[in-house]
Parts: sequence; C-alpha cells; structure tokens
Amino acid sequence: MILNVALVQMKVRDTREENLKIAELRIREAKEKGAEIIVLPEMFTTPYKNEYFPIFQEEFPGPTNLLLSELSKELNVYIIGGSIPEGEDGKIYNTSYVYDNSGVLIAKHRKAHLFDIDVKGKMTFKESDTLTPGNESTLFSVNGIKIGLIICYDIRFPEFTRKLALEGAEIVIVPAAFNMTTGPAHWHLSARARALDNQVYILMCSQSRNEEGVYVAYGNSLIASPWGDIVSSLDEKEGLLITQIDTDLVKKVREELPLLKHRREELY
Repeated sequence: MILNVALVQMKVRDTREENLKIAELRIREAKEKGAEIIVLPEMFTTPYKNEYFPIFQEEFPGPTNLLLSELSKELNVYIIGGSIPEGEDGKIYNTSYVYDNSGVLIAKHRKAHLFDIDVKGKMTFKESDTLTPGNESTLFSVNGIKIGLIICYDIRFPEFTRKLALEGAEIVIVPAAFNMTTGPAHWHLSARARALDNQVYILMCSQSRNEEGVYVAYGNSLIASPWGDIVSSLDEKEGLLITQIDTDLVKKVREELPLLKHRREELY
C-alpha cells in the first residue's frame, strides 16, 4: 500500500498561539501537496526547557487537541500531533495525540523514557525534573497498516521498537528533538538501526534548528526504509518533507531477509 506522509519541521516560537498558527499553516500546505498522514515534531507548542513545561501544559482536551481534531476532520487527513506537555492529576507528561481523518482521537502516547543525560561539557538535561514517564507502548492503524508511535529518547531502547514490530507495526513514527550534541552523533544512526533491525519504516520528525532558542534542535527530519536506507530527509531549516512510502516493501524485505522469523527466543 502506498501512503503519502508529511513531516513538518517547524521552528518553535515563544507562544502557544504562534506555534499553533504555524502548525496549522504547515498542515494545510501538506494537505494541498497530497499528504494523507501528517506528523508534527516533539514539543511543538512550547520552548524545549523544563521551566516552560508547567506553563504550557494542557489538560485534555486543550486548545492543541481541539485544533488538531478540527483540522484532521476538515482536511480528511491523519495527524500525529508531535507532542505537547499534557497535564493530568498534578503530573505533566510528554504526550503525542493521534487523530484520524474524521477528527477522532485514536491513540495517545506518553513518552516512556525520559531524557535525563549529562554529557560532560556539552549537554545536560533532566526531563524528570518536571515530567512523568508514560507506561504503555502505542500502536494504531491507518487503512489496515499498523503504525507504532514513540517519542524521541524512546528510540534509544531497541526493545521498545522491537515490541511494536512484533505486534505488527510496519511503520514507527518518532516525533523528536535531538540536540547539537546527540544529533550529529546518533540521529541518522538511530533511525537506520531501528529500521534495519525491525524491518520497518522509521519516520523521525524534528523541530528545525534555532540557534537563538533555549534549546537548539538538530533538525534533519527523515524517513528510513525497512532496508535501512535514508530514503528522504531535510536539512536543519524549516520545511516540509513529503514522501510516498510503500508498505509492500516491508513485506518484501521480511520475506527476503526473515530476521523476525529467525529469532532464537530460547537463547535471549
């Protein structure tokens, strides 16, 4: 099956209103160019810094949910809403919402692995200072094709993507915001490795790079094939990545190189 997918690589502004306006413009542009599934980046409504998450949090259904639902119904597209700070019962989650082409919420993923790192002299960040991890993996379907959803740091844990593949995922979508320390080192490598190991398409959607921002994202949104190739990508600037992906390639690769069937579960 051929699916037309669009990754929205946008610069995050200082207010939710500005960011939602830009997101809507890009979603409408993607629809005009033929996209059926539109993906937004991680934390696309808020500057990526712990102090902003409590300020920008939204309880469901907040203004972001309402907009994404309205747009998906009006434009007859599936929207994977990157992620936003979701508030619930005094906790804040890094949450992605998925709306089908009738405006119905069909899936929600809360980032399961929080970005707590300390690369000496380069990057220190501790999401757990403000965020709470989710406790579920997430799978949904588009036209009978199963799609997994994870967020950014989740991709560094191979078992998580493998679980989705074993449950039937042929595509895994990854709203993300690698930075200028982790991005050049691991962005392309992570996408290709998870795609190759699990014989799935990996769609990595980033914020664009903003050197003046509080967090400088790597950009380079991309699509990796089940053969492990990068089939389409952007650079660091704002843009739309619109690509046709053929899920029949997943079946072809899995038949030719049946990795998932050859697993020795009794050994590991």
